[in-house]
Amino acid sequence: MRRILRAAAAGRWPAAAARDSVTLAWDDRYRRRLRLVSDGGEALLLDLDRAQALSGGDGLALEDGGWVAVVAAPEAVVEVRSADARALARFAWHLGNRHVPTQLLEGGLRFRDDPVIVDMLRGLGASTARLAAPFHPERGAYGDHE
Repeated sequence: MRRILRAAAAGRWPAAAARDSVTLAWDDRYRRRLRLVSDGGEALLLDLDRAQALSGGDGLALEDGGWVAVVAAPEAVVEVRSADARALARFAWHLGNRHVPTQLLEGGLRFRDDPVIVDMLRGLGASTARLAAPFHPERGAYGDHE
């Protein structure tokens, strides 16, 4: 099994040199050590010095010099959009008050599908839409801010 020793942010690695890709949900894109199976079927060992948040478009450096591209897997998420900044801030406050991992979008919010949270937001007047999309929540005040 080949080892992945380093991760590089999108635009900071030779993407044209990628030999394969690995499609990962958010939970598997913040790890230090994990057995992965590439999209091409190869077993790989993610073996980083420390846990690192990975995003779609990032690259993983193999110990033999090759590269594997990171693809953010579509997940069951809900989007809340509003042109009213005050309403959007209110929805964000309620999500944060319940410690719901949330992705900030231009004019909207995205979180993992949770019927209880959807009902709460609808009760506050939000319009919601369920979809399958990559999920990149904010890491928080104590997160990795690279």
